[in-house]
Amino acid sequence: METKPFGVAATVGMLVASNLFMTFAWYWHLRLQKPGAASWPVAAIVVVSWLIALVEYSIAVPANRLGAASGLNVAQLKIVQEVVTVSVFIPFMMLFMGEKWRWDYLWAFLCMVAAVYFVNRAKL
Repeated sequence: METKPFGVAATVGMLVASNLFMTFAWYWHLRLQKPGAASWPVAAIVVVSWLIALVEYSIAVPANRLGAASGLNVAQLKIVQEVVTVSVFIPFMMLFMGEKWRWDYLWAFLCMVAAVYFVNRAKL
């Protein structure tokens, strides 16, 4: 099957959007654990996280279907998702969670870029 560039680009954009929601769903509550922050019951955190994740799934599932219809195989979709995850998570971690930059994040990202190359090299 021939790869359709517009479909692939739309897939990546949708995966970025879905990953923003999922990253937030997984980690927003950690800010509540900081000294002086309000304490929520775990059950409430789980329910709020599920509601946020529902939005993520509503974007991610169609994104993966579009990607497959555009010529990406499952391995390519997964590697794209992992690169998107790192690309979204590092700024989230630094801007929202207040973590400090470490050069190891760049090296990890470059390893992911290498994974993109290896999963796609048959088509290159």
